[in-house]
Amino acid sequence: MGLFEQGQTTIQATDIKLEPAEAFAAIALIAVAVDDFITESEKQGISNILSRMELFSNYSEERKKEMLDRLLGIIKKQEIKPLFDAAVAQLPKYLRETVFAVSTDLVLVDGYLAEEEERLLNKLYNALEISEVVATNIIDVIIIKNKG
Repeated sequence: MGLFEQGQTTIQATDIKLEPAEAFAAIALIAVAVDDFITESEKQGISNILSRMELFSNYSEERKKEMLDRLLGIIKKQEIKPLFDAAVAQLPKYLRETVFAVSTDLVLVDGYLAEEEERLLNKLYNALEISEVVATNIIDVIIIKNKG
């Protein structure tokens, strides 16, 4: 069963209220959850990425932790599709390529693109309305970045 086919959900995307920063973080978390397991190092990696972004400059460490814990709670309840849909809907257009690049980096950190990761990236670039050319360029650059 895939990430987005996890049975009946109890909530709808419209039930999930997200600020733009939370939408960004939700997509990044979904990217690392694609293999049905989020490690502490993956959570730390996301936290490090968010810490370097202007989008999260007004977030204290505690607020970021609470946000990530709330989003992880939704993921653990297998409410992936509604969270994904809500995050895409709430994400400002100017952050679409950025979140795709960050998500791509998170799934390719090991230098390998598993089948479920490829499906997620395809679903993500389509949902974010990123052109295939731009998505392919981002993936190529991230693969090069992670070779070393």
